[in-house]
Amino acid sequence: MAKVSTVEAREQFSDVVNRAAYGKERVILTRRKKELAAVVPIEDITLLEELENHLDVGDAKAALAESRAKGTIPWGKIKQELGL
Repeated sequence: MAKVSTVEAREQFSDVVNRAAYGKERVILTRRKKELAAVVPIEDITLLEELENHLDVGDAKAALAESRAKGTIPWGKIKQELGL
């Protein structure tokens, strides 16, 4: 993965974006040698969102299974226990 300082990225913004968009290259932006952010192809973001959605569905299914197995606590009781 290429690393580019934020100063260089500002000066060469179009090039950095084109490297990601058309070259499918991931470009890490740095400031004082610290990694801050990245410019990545849109396909990477789409894949990341699909993975997050898949994990969320798995978590939701697990939560539903747990609530069916263990039952739930009424909201009023929770508020009372928390003093709300």
